[in-house]
Amino acid sequence: MNTQTQKMTNYRWMICAMLFFATTINYLDRQVLSLTFPGFIGPEFGWTNDDYGNITSLFSIIYAACMLFAGGLVDKLDTKKGFLWAIGIWSVGACMHAFSGIVTAGITSGTWVFSFEGAKELIQHVGDTGKVVNISVMIFVMCRCVLALGEAGNFPAAIKATAEYFPKKDRGFSTSIFNSGATIGAMIAPFCILKLAEAYGWESSFLIIGAFGFIWMGFWVFIYKKPEVHPKVNKAELAYIQQDSQTDAQVANSDGTPAKKLSYLDCFKYKQTWAFAFGKFMTDGVWWFYLFWMPKYLQSVFGITGSQQILPLTVLYTIVMISIVGGWLPTYYVEKKGMNPYAGRMKAMLIFAFFPLLALFAQPLGGYSYWLPVIIIGIAGAAHQAWSANIFSTVGDMFPKAAIATVTGIGGMAGGVGSYIINKGSGKLFDYSGATQMEFLGFKGEPAGYFIIFIVCAVAYLIGWTVMKTLVPKYKPITV
Repeated sequence: MNTQTQKMTNYRWMICAMLFFATTINYLDRQVLSLTFPGFIGPEFGWTNDDYGNITSLFSIIYAACMLFAGGLVDKLDTKKGFLWAIGIWSVGACMHAFSGIVTAGITSGTWVFSFEGAKELIQHVGDTGKVVNISVMIFVMCRCVLALGEAGNFPAAIKATAEYFPKKDRGFSTSIFNSGATIGAMIAPFCILKLAEAYGWESSFLIIGAFGFIWMGFWVFIYKKPEVHPKVNKAELAYIQQDSQTDAQVANSDGTPAKKLSYLDCFKYKQTWAFAFGKFMTDGVWWFYLFWMPKYLQSVFGITGSQQILPLTVLYTIVMISIVGGWLPTYYVEKKGMNPYAGRMKAMLIFAFFPLLALFAQPLGGYSYWLPVIIIGIAGAAHQAWSANIFSTVGDMFPKAAIATVTGIGGMAGGVGSYIINKGSGKLFDYSGATQMEFLGFKGEPAGYFIIFIVCAVAYLIGWTVMKTLVPKYKPITV
């Protein structure tokens, strides 16, 4: 049957749905600690903001280091196996957190019990509270190491799968769809995690949420195959997916010879790699700050704790859902305005870079109602997710398919370093500002510290966009 008359299948959207669910699970697992820290884990182990900041920042730097290798590993193992390894490892890491109290109690008290409640009682009777803090932080860091090792593979594998199943003009939109899983995960996390923690203990949140990854793996084994060999992808859909094949640099060089693979060192030779990495460095930490610190912000500044946080956090991440428009906008520029994919994406990203400036007003307007910073951070988060979907897609615009996961990993590493800096700095700043009652532009104590970080978050995107545009002013795909 002629592919021009054959009705096209739409199996690529099934793959996109699987990527969406993987990303949702990824962010659910990542959110358990930030939601249970203020009301459950922090008081149980005696953690300060600095202790929590150390855990989140170390997670970020470990994630960054793992991202550097995860991309290359996904390229080596290929998409199916790479994703299975990634989600399997991070699901194990997520479940490990649940047993941190038992291990802490055993080490600090010298007595081992194998029940969550028994561990809590032992910890309460340990005289050396500093020892409890240090041991528990160390154990949680170890669990976060395993979580980071696995989670580092999610985005390289997902971006690679998107490049395999979607033409360039659709990658921004498909990426925004699966990337919205981060928002959905963050949106539903307060309800399910806090309810689980209140009803069955914080340990149950890690165990139950962590188990979702194993369920996903069972579906992925049967659902994913390369589009050219997948029985559910017909010739018409395959032709649509591969519509860029005649012009893609990854197919062949100008003389018709196969393109060679790019090593890590090769990737660093290109300005396109540095542009992507700098954009991630400047902006990933902003999203992770909002993700890791908003529950503590609501508690510290407004006194909102426990299940009271469910509604404001759900509203915040519901607002973030408008980010899906971010994936459609470049497609509009490409199809309606005749721009090349990179130009359309950069124009869209410039628009998105202005919205985070609203974060400048989050703290000042919080004096009227806590709902105003919730709404503002929601809009800033939506802008980030729209930006994120498009910056990921610039890799597919520029690089051969065989190098996409590797370059994505390099950018993820840079983003993790940026996140380490902002999370480590935030923990130190919040404890310092609270202890000294530091004043900044009319705010005092911890609110002053949050105001400083919000200012940093507000301007990060315009700085990132400017440097990216300077390094790669025009569309220039890599040929090897």
